[in-house]
Amino acid sequence: MSATATGKLVSDRINRIEISATLAVVNEAAQLRAKGADLVDFGAGEPHFSTPRHVKEAAIAAINNDFTKYTAVAGIAELREAIVKRHAADFGSNYTANESIASTGGKLALFNAIQTLVDHGDEVIIPVPYWVSFKDIVQYAGGTCVYVETEEEKGFQLTAGLIERAITDRTKAIILNTPGNPSGAVMDPNEMRELVRLAHSRGIYVICDECYVYLNYAGAPISAGGFTEYKEHLVIIGSLSKTYAMTGWRMGYALAPLPILNAMQKLQSQSTSSSNAIVQKAAVAAMNGPQDCIAEMKVEYLKLRDRVLAGLAEIPGMKCQKPQGAFYVYPNVSAFFGKKGINSAADVARKLLHEAHVVTVPGDGFGTSEHIRISYAVAPKELERGIARMKKFFGEL
Repeated sequence: MSATATGKLVSDRINRIEISATLAVVNEAAQLRAKGADLVDFGAGEPHFSTPRHVKEAAIAAINNDFTKYTAVAGIAELREAIVKRHAADFGSNYTANESIASTGGKLALFNAIQTLVDHGDEVIIPVPYWVSFKDIVQYAGGTCVYVETEEEKGFQLTAGLIERAITDRTKAIILNTPGNPSGAVMDPNEMRELVRLAHSRGIYVICDECYVYLNYAGAPISAGGFTEYKEHLVIIGSLSKTYAMTGWRMGYALAPLPILNAMQKLQSQSTSSSNAIVQKAAVAAMNGPQDCIAEMKVEYLKLRDRVLAGLAEIPGMKCQKPQGAFYVYPNVSAFFGKKGINSAADVARKLLHEAHVVTVPGDGFGTSEHIRISYAVAPKELERGIARMKKFFGEL
């Protein structure tokens, strides 16, 4: 009997997840753009900077040298060494090359880690607001999401105490994302250490999404991987996308205890196999080469952050916490509910897109109902155009 005859077309695990909220916005914006709309795009979290020249040259050299074959599933030895050396130099971690794996983007590394660690019935603690894919990847694995609310008035700050109250005997992992997407919140280093210590003492894994780790405006960048005494229960997820403006190159990595790392490698061997060979060479150049680009981009992001905050402050009713990292602001738009058919953040985002031609992402996908996410990783001129359009839009409500 066919699947359609039984009334079941796709698997239960596929029905447990939804399409990414950010990708849904990107798709809708693309349809409008195809019809000729002039959009200001604050939607996708993507640096507006070009990939550094030496990284591009390394990729060109790889092609010219015919470095275009399959590689080992976990990546070439040169890249795995570069990953652990860069992380050790910047954060004081002590991983070996065998405890690292290169993946086709940080999202795949995260996916592989969660599929490796989480089984049916396991609980995974996720602070709110959260990056859109966390809950779906956990649910795909059969795990149960346990959400920990943070307070907007306190800048969405996460504490070890908030996490501790959510732990049960079924807790398998905690997902930590700092600086955070979408809030830009940065966890206090002392609280981070206490959280990692707490998890370790209870045999719980901390999965650290370090996508924005270098974009920390509150102080020196910090990684939980630097707390080497708790390494047994840490899984570090890294990405080159934001750090080196390499989003489309799709290169991420994981650092983990060898048994977990080997299990992730086994899963990757049956899905994507190795990441792109050419991109691996480019990644080596990025991590081993000059790091000036990181500081230069960070300076520009700070200027853009301060400008968008100033612009939002000029809109009556708009509330927005000052983010301490990443390149997003997460304003509260609930003051506009009840005006001209607006009853939710999704309504705000939809009307901004179709009436003001400004792309944003509603907070529903991040676990909150009163916010929209604005990415300020755009050219200054685009930021000014977007702010002007938003002022006009909200001023006419």
